[in-house]
Amino acid sequence: MNTSLVRTAIFAGLLQLALLAPHAAVAESAATAATEVKIDNFTFAPQRLAVKVGTTVTWTNEDDIPHTVVSTSLAFRSKVLDTDDKFSFTFTTAGTFEYFCSLHPHMTATIVVETTAGGGAVP
Repeated sequence: MNTSLVRTAIFAGLLQLALLAPHAAVAESAATAATEVKIDNFTFAPQRLAVKVGTTVTWTNEDDIPHTVVSTSLAFRSKVLDTDDKFSFTFTTAGTFEYFCSLHPHMTATIVVETTAGGGAVP
């Protein structure tokens, strides 16, 4: 067997792996990227959000009155958030998480946590 051809094939394979590695890192970091939910004018925006397992969602109170973020299943619960306060939660399991403001129960929204590709505002 021609050792020169074997070395060339091995080098080509290693080069290909080296070129693909940064893309895998970007894909993984996107899967665990932070996602923002704004609280303003007695609403959560977006109203419905789809994320992947491992995503951290951060709620920011941009309203001039206090609010909370409470899951109906009690999977997460914030303290009272004053203006510009933030609350973050990392979703480690798939499922649908409905939540509301315990101070203003008419304020509701939903996070859908998926195990497959997806993410972003959902109609």
